[in-house]
Amino acid sequence: MCLQTLHMAGSCCVDEVAAQHIDANALVHYGHACMSQTYRLPVIYVFGKKPIDVEHCVTSLLDSFASTSSSSSSNRRNNVVLRHDVAYNHQAGQIAARLHHALENSKSRVLYTPIPDKLLPLSLTAAGSSQSASLNDSLPFMTETIQDSTIFYIGDESLGLTNLLMTHASCDVGLCCVLFNHHADISKVYKYSPTSKTSLLESGRTNKLLMRRYATMQKGRDADVFGILVGTLGVASYLPLIKHLRTLLAASHKKSYTISVGKLNPAKLANFMEIECFVLVACPENSLVEAKDFYRPIITPYELEVALRAEQSWTGKYVLNFGKLLAEYAQNDGVEVDESQEEDRDWPVFSLITGKYRHAKQYGPVAQYSTQAVSSPGSTLLPLVTRNQESALSVLQNSAAGQFLQARSYQGLDPRVGQDAPGALEQGRSGIARGYGSGGSEKEEDSIT
Repeated sequence: MCLQTLHMAGSCCVDEVAAQHIDANALVHYGHACMSQTYRLPVIYVFGKKPIDVEHCVTSLLDSFASTSSSSSSNRRNNVVLRHDVAYNHQAGQIAARLHHALENSKSRVLYTPIPDKLLPLSLTAAGSSQSASLNDSLPFMTETIQDSTIFYIGDESLGLTNLLMTHASCDVGLCCVLFNHHADISKVYKYSPTSKTSLLESGRTNKLLMRRYATMQKGRDADVFGILVGTLGVASYLPLIKHLRTLLAASHKKSYTISVGKLNPAKLANFMEIECFVLVACPENSLVEAKDFYRPIITPYELEVALRAEQSWTGKYVLNFGKLLAEYAQNDGVEVDESQEEDRDWPVFSLITGKYRHAKQYGPVAQYSTQAVSSPGSTLLPLVTRNQESALSVLQNSAAGQFLQARSYQGLDPRVGQDAPGALEQGRSGIARGYGSGGSEKEEDSIT
């Protein structure tokens, strides 16, 4: 058996691509993990063991739960779901047992599914392996009754907690219900921090998170050119999801580019100024990106699906898991396009961001719209007319980058093709990095050797 070490700092996903470079048959992942389903290789997880006071954790969570439950006029949440950071997996079973013992005389029931320390790839689970089924069935996925439950989360502030708040919250009574046209109780989430030894009700800020994502989603509704960012190569089903996003954008007459940029930063994405909105395909923990420092909004695949709907209603439901997204898309029997929207695609649309009407650009097959684009003066296809070196005019359809370049005041240096005579080759400078000389004297040649 040969063991090789791959260093991937700060990554919660299993890097199957790096493992393929050394022909690995299995992976051992150390540190924090998002527990995303892999496709090719089995994974063994070593989470680490952070210290935690079990007695204080149970007492603090129960005290916070009792104080809010007594002040509530109606409490129909009979289930308590235990979730935790993977670093506290070594004590989670003991905490669940203490909670069950403390609540055994009440109507509440403690639900806890241990996080597995190994995971088989999707390629093996699809083949019907009984061992893989037992492993993957133990993944901590929540049931449909989660909205009627109280969630206890053990861990500090993290992307995992934000993911939990977003995906397990429908809507609270208030302004959020006015926006989403939905009246449902929000799942209460209590967080216990082992570092500060404090417990807080975290679900109170879920409305602000949803409203912020709703505003970002509206920016995506106003966009006509999208960039699909490949943020992970190790999560199963990322390729089918990217294929579906391309189909969805093409059916809505939107232009899309697929970009693999690795770790996101504003400088990288600023190189694609013709793109009006980015769609990030990443693991659930890294899908939510606050785009304050970015020049363009960054949305999730589920937000894109909601933004492209003809109606502007949203129930507050939030999905980040690739498998659930593809399952919902399969239930819809492919991509459905509103016929009325197809007939009236040149009509102006109202933007909730600017408060004005705008004409959406339409992209599609060149053969379908080439005649209309050239002959119709009111067409929204905006063909790009260029002149080549022989001064012949040509029309380029569906070129979002070309349209952006044509609209810029500065389009680069003038090539001046055929206007300047070619320059003659001349002897350059020679030497080393600490000193160069002009010409090729013997003294300089000696210094080089």
